[in-house]
Amino acid sequence: MAAPRKSASPSGVERRAVELDTIASVLPIDRRDELAELLTDQDVETLRHLVNQGMGANTLRAITSDLAYLEAWALAATKHSLPWPAPEALLLKFVAQHLWDPQKRAADADHGMPTEVDDNLRRQGFLKSTGPHAPATVRRRLANWSTLTKWRGLDGAFASPALKSAIRLAVRAVPRKRTRKSAKAVTGDVLAKLLATCAGENLRDLRDRAILMVAFASGGRRRSEIAGLRREQLTVEPAIEVPDGPPLPSLAIHLGRTKTTSGEQDEVVYLTGRPVEALNAWMAAAGIDSGSVFRGIGRWGTVSRRALDPQSINAIIKQRAAMAGLEPAEVSAHGLRSGYLTEAANRGIPLPEAMEQSRHRSVQQASSYYNNATRRSGRAARLL
Repeated sequence: MAAPRKSASPSGVERRAVELDTIASVLPIDRRDELAELLTDQDVETLRHLVNQGMGANTLRAITSDLAYLEAWALAATKHSLPWPAPEALLLKFVAQHLWDPQKRAADADHGMPTEVDDNLRRQGFLKSTGPHAPATVRRRLANWSTLTKWRGLDGAFASPALKSAIRLAVRAVPRKRTRKSAKAVTGDVLAKLLATCAGENLRDLRDRAILMVAFASGGRRRSEIAGLRREQLTVEPAIEVPDGPPLPSLAIHLGRTKTTSGEQDEVVYLTGRPVEALNAWMAAAGIDSGSVFRGIGRWGTVSRRALDPQSINAIIKQRAAMAGLEPAEVSAHGLRSGYLTEAANRGIPLPEAMEQSRHRSVQQASSYYNNATRRSGRAARLL
């Protein structure tokens, strides 16, 4: 285990545990006792400040997770808590111990993360996979480390040429193939298979059908947005008139704060037709007229008052994938997001129109999904 922090008395740990309880709604509180051991008084005070400032729950969870990892790594690697600000040498040590060459490690046991540091972090559950960290993970942790340093009113060496060069050279030395968050885009045909598994009228089928339809049709909403959806965010819109058929029901979803927005502007997406019917059927059956829309269901069919968490949304989609005979490892909640744009391209919907619904801010990111679909079927790929 990590060496104990000399300044951490039992009373100090207990006090931090109590203080963490006050922000339990946005922290991974199942690890409260572990966090109380790892984090310093100033760490906890910083987190409380961020909660009071209204930082998004998912962002705060990520920062807390990275801060706990950094503190655990510092104790294991240096036998001391993180210094604030961190010297350049410590930042370079972090890069060297996380971005290393597996081939060189096989010939040189001293290359990369020391065995005792690796074993320490694995015993605490901070390391699970083998091999070096993904460059994106290292960059994110350094970015959050830098942000926490600035919040303390301090300057760090995060912009130093030596650090930037070390990351660039380490990434270049060990090229990694970038993988998508979801190996399989959930396009219309895949979605139909998932929906076929929840075609019944019991509560779980009604809920899961609504989750799949709403998440996809609203532009491929993120799992955190689906989990956090509340009845108060929904407004009934005038029905859409269509030729040779009854009017289609319409709803507006007011997104509020999302991953890429502050919540100050009123971001709105619309649902029309079958997704609205599926959502209304679930809310009527579950008796939901306020609060969280998507909730847990007990063994005896009781609907919880608590919202599903984002991980549960992902688990539901993987469960439905298995029931549909698909490989669960290839399907995830993010597949609905990439699948929406891919399906839009397949149906010839212009990218700007699709982005109005998906609310992607980056044309480059959105077009990476969109263009892959159009390129496969385009004339340039069919010269022979």
